[in-house]
Amino acid sequence: MSIIKTFDELKELYAKNKELLSLRECSHEEELSYENKRCRREILVCGGTGCKSSRADEIISNLNTEIEKAGLAGEVTVEITGCFGFCEKGPVVKIEPDNIFYVQVTPEDAEEIVTENLVNGRTIERLLYEEPTISQKVKRQDEMSFYKKQMRIALRNCGLINPEKIDEYIAAKGYQALGKVVTEMTSDDLIKLISDSGLRGRGGGGFPTGLKWSFAKKYDADQKYIICNADEGDPGAFMDRSILEGDPHSVLEAMAIAGYAIGATKGYIYIRAEYPLAINRLRIAMKQARELGLLGKNIFGTGFDFDIELKYGAGAFVCGEETALIRSIEGSRGEPTYKPPFPAESGLWDKPTSVNNVETFANIPEIILKGAEWYSSIGTATSKGTKVFALAGKINNVGLVEVPMGTTLREIIYEIGGGIKNGKAFKAVQTGGPSGGCLPASSLDTPIDYESLQAIGSMMGSGGMIVLDEDNCMVDIAKFYLEFTVEESCGKCTPCRIGNRRLYEILERITKGQGTKSDITDLKELGQTIKDTSLCGLGQTAPNPILSTLHFFMDEYEAHINEKSCPAGTCTDLLTYDITDKCIGCTKCARQCPVNCIEGKVKQLHVIDQVKCIKCGACYTACPVDAITKK
Repeated sequence: MSIIKTFDELKELYAKNKELLSLRECSHEEELSYENKRCRREILVCGGTGCKSSRADEIISNLNTEIEKAGLAGEVTVEITGCFGFCEKGPVVKIEPDNIFYVQVTPEDAEEIVTENLVNGRTIERLLYEEPTISQKVKRQDEMSFYKKQMRIALRNCGLINPEKIDEYIAAKGYQALGKVVTEMTSDDLIKLISDSGLRGRGGGGFPTGLKWSFAKKYDADQKYIICNADEGDPGAFMDRSILEGDPHSVLEAMAIAGYAIGATKGYIYIRAEYPLAINRLRIAMKQARELGLLGKNIFGTGFDFDIELKYGAGAFVCGEETALIRSIEGSRGEPTYKPPFPAESGLWDKPTSVNNVETFANIPEIILKGAEWYSSIGTATSKGTKVFALAGKINNVGLVEVPMGTTLREIIYEIGGGIKNGKAFKAVQTGGPSGGCLPASSLDTPIDYESLQAIGSMMGSGGMIVLDEDNCMVDIAKFYLEFTVEESCGKCTPCRIGNRRLYEILERITKGQGTKSDITDLKELGQTIKDTSLCGLGQTAPNPILSTLHFFMDEYEAHINEKSCPAGTCTDLLTYDITDKCIGCTKCARQCPVNCIEGKVKQLHVIDQVKCIKCGACYTACPVDAITKK
């Protein structure tokens, strides 16, 4: 392909390419007839990290082999895509234009998919998803409860296009937003449009994007920078990584648009080195964009220059904070700096810099193409648009979900997420990662927006959402997040470096049965002090998991301290395993015990030596008659 010199040339290329996605974007309103068995078909195979680790590449290879054997070469094509979002049931294979959605596919299923589905027109029932609440198989993606309430804007191309083919991104109107901006709009027009849309930063802070760009624009400098924060480090979070793996061009296009807004010609994507697939696809996308003249010099013949460079992070959680990230790009230790000055005035190499995260950028092209009014009509009064969440934990449908702001926690967990695994009782949902809070069942009808979550002691964060059930101990959960924060603290400020470690030590004492009543007061007072005095957002929000669990689950703290017991049966130091009269003397427990602390003869009651017992639970799991109690 030759360099695209004008916006009109891009539009012409779009007109030629849009047929590439015709089968994938059809309405699916009518079932297709298989009378003509050689009609055109496409097989889309999820190529996200999760599915690739479950042999997606082998599935693609086997499908191509079977298509060749069946004489369907030229009639059926196989394409890799980004993440469909339904990670719990990967690898995912989708047949278009039928919209048939197969889950947990293996390479060995390729022959049956081709011969049964493509040749004979018979759906393979065993590969269909079964709704957990009604035990019913679902054939089509648009009929699945996981997708019904979703609205995909940031994820619009994930699972639709091949992320390694720029032709397919252009067929999805890719780079048209950039063309429109640089040929038809001033930077002030652009910033006003983004401001009017109500888009707020999706990295956790929720700062208005248009306002952030306006700050960087007003400072004069010989060089300005755009930074994409792809240092996604929350435990259980994979939203940004999946966007980069499935739709890298949308982020490149949005960064160029942001560059035009503030007067920057250079961009950096700061991404963790441990995300090799996202890095590889970004490299491919950047190379393709440069070859077409969509990155680099004189974009669309307008005189606007913008190019992007990758910078790799080493996995430090604190580098998700924008000033620490900037220091890391400069080659210094990743530590936050005092504000002001803010990066908009003095950021990378002391030049005006605007930092946004991946999901924020992914929204930009669609807002420009569809308008501020369209975007601002979605969501709530103060939180516009949609939000992507990584739904994980004790939930039936683990995966990426994108919903309009204002959707309730209950809708996400029970309608999209399919409820709690194994019929267990819901206990809490942790939102916002290590910086967020744990919310109980009484908060399930809370609408998801920045202000509502903050009002009840949690936060949106970058979009981690971990569901907890009756077997989770909330004191232990708070300790888990504090341990993470202590390990990830840069150590620059005393409240975070020392204060969080003291919080962790108190929690550790409590979970070992050594807590005292004064510990509750100490946790509250020290937690609030750390929030008030820490240098950056990591320290300021680190106590949230403790403060929220103290507020909503005080009874569990009191049980640990007053009764020296863990109601959830999680804290091993507080557990006691006993063998009851139900014991039939089968000896299975004794054979499974790793420390030989169980004694008893065959067909006689067995006894556990409590001094030797290490509370591993092997006996509890092995007993066939539920004769062992855990309390």
